[in-house]
Amino acid sequence: MESITAASRKDVVQKYQMHDKDTGSPELQIALLTQRIEGLTSHFSAHKKDQHSRMGMMKLINRRKKLLMYLRKTNPDKYKNTISSLGLRK
Repeated sequence: MESITAASRKDVVQKYQMHDKDTGSPELQIALLTQRIEGLTSHFSAHKKDQHSRMGMMKLINRRKKLLMYLRKTNPDKYKNTISSLGLRK
């Protein structure tokens, strides 16, 4: 499984954080969840029968979906920018 390294996490945080001490904004959380989901997706190409990790990935996908719905409801402009920069949806 391709895990997230500290350097790759730091890159994502620097790209999506709103200010220096931002660790919990919806945009940042969505970006980090997307990175974890992509890592798990590559894991499943080699381990097709790993159902326990698949359940964990489904939980991550649902958490990201809820954050995206929240962001779409509260700030549509940030929602559009986030999904376009991450390559989600259209």
